[in-house]
Amino acid sequence: MDIQHIINKGFMPKEYPKDAVIYEPGALPRYVYFIKSGEVRMVTVSEDGKEFIQGIFKTGQYFGEPALILNRRYLAYTIASKDSEIIRVDREQFFGLIGNEPNFSLELIHTLSNRLFYKSMMLEELASEKAEHRLLTMINYLLADMKPGDHLKVTRQDLADMTGLRVETVIRGVKLLAEKGKIQTIKGKIVKP
Repeated sequence: MDIQHIINKGFMPKEYPKDAVIYEPGALPRYVYFIKSGEVRMVTVSEDGKEFIQGIFKTGQYFGEPALILNRRYLAYTIASKDSEIIRVDREQFFGLIGNEPNFSLELIHTLSNRLFYKSMMLEELASEKAEHRLLTMINYLLADMKPGDHLKVTRQDLADMTGLRVETVIRGVKLLAEKGKIQTIKGKIVKP
């Protein structure tokens, strides 16, 4: 759904500074969050403090809807990766959007289907012990919706957090994949061919 459409309905954005926690595991869902500007990462944190990125949400996207729809506690942290403006839409208002905006309902189904596909893909990949294969699958997934010539806007650390690999393994893996011609890099950036 177009963020301006939500603003036109009277919803106002709230500012979250970089590294602000928007919600944490165990909290009851109160809102669906629409990103007017900025970026948010959804992470689980291991006992030793290592983050595993479940998803990255950018300007124009929304998050938090699965827990709200199911009325189940959140399973992960959501943290502003940069200063962000986020519009909070409560349960009643969100279900009003679903009921009164047919295009939004279809978009929601598409969004949830994409997320389910991503989670299924990641489960399969995490079961694979081959780091190179995991890394290539993630890179191809991230490049899929990009235009040829665009570069991937995630860091090596982000790729490590998304795949459960160490950053050193990702650095070596990207170099190896480029040498094998499985990915294209220009000045160290991964580029969609």
